[in-house]
Amino acid sequence: MREKILYVLGVAATLLLVRNLYVIFITLPDEQDQGAIYRIMFFHIPAWFVCFTAYFLAGVTSVLYLVKKQFKYDVFSVSAVEVGLAFTLIGLATGSIWARIIWGIWWTWDARLTWAFITCLLYAAYLMMRNMMDDASTRARFAAVVCTFAFTSVAITFKAIEWWRTQHPGPVLSLPGRSAGGTMDPEMEAALRLNYLALFVIAGVLIAVRMNQEKRLREVESLRRQVHAM
Repeated sequence: MREKILYVLGVAATLLLVRNLYVIFITLPDEQDQGAIYRIMFFHIPAWFVCFTAYFLAGVTSVLYLVKKQFKYDVFSVSAVEVGLAFTLIGLATGSIWARIIWGIWWTWDARLTWAFITCLLYAAYLMMRNMMDDASTRARFAAVVCTFAFTSVAITFKAIEWWRTQHPGPVLSLPGRSAGGTMDPEMEAALRLNYLALFVIAGVLIAVRMNQEKRLREVESLRRQVHAM
């Protein structure tokens, strides 16, 4: 039953993504200042919101693991971080392409870009650290601490364009808790939010699939230890 739900969600998200692609590339006009390249934002911005959401949920479950010591929270944390890191790389790649066209440079040490890169390195280090520890309890405990503190970098990345006015443009979306933003055309913002929804559902399906893989991997590790102990 659970697998069928994942299939349905995956198909629904894919159909929504196809519909969004039609709107983005066919229906919406070019942007006045940026031309056609602005369309990359429909993937760039949602990718960051998806990875931030994944990191937030991983941080919450990491705290829950430290409190309750239940491995199911560690399973979710590592799965969410892996999917979040994939979307972080998408965000960095699309941002670099966008910057090359608009700024004339692939990369600049802008405040948000710098903190986004630091965030990417922190969560990559989190995954690398997990592979360095054989004991499941020790690995889960240290990973939970690292994941909890790593979310600080996510928060700084999100607020960087408000705290430091460097090359990166200011906020254009209307979000709770923001004193600025809301300058985007309503039709473009609607398309952006729908594409976020599609990518968010796809990310959720990927996390669920990765959780199943992680659970099976731990079962194999447990059997291996039992065989070695005999």
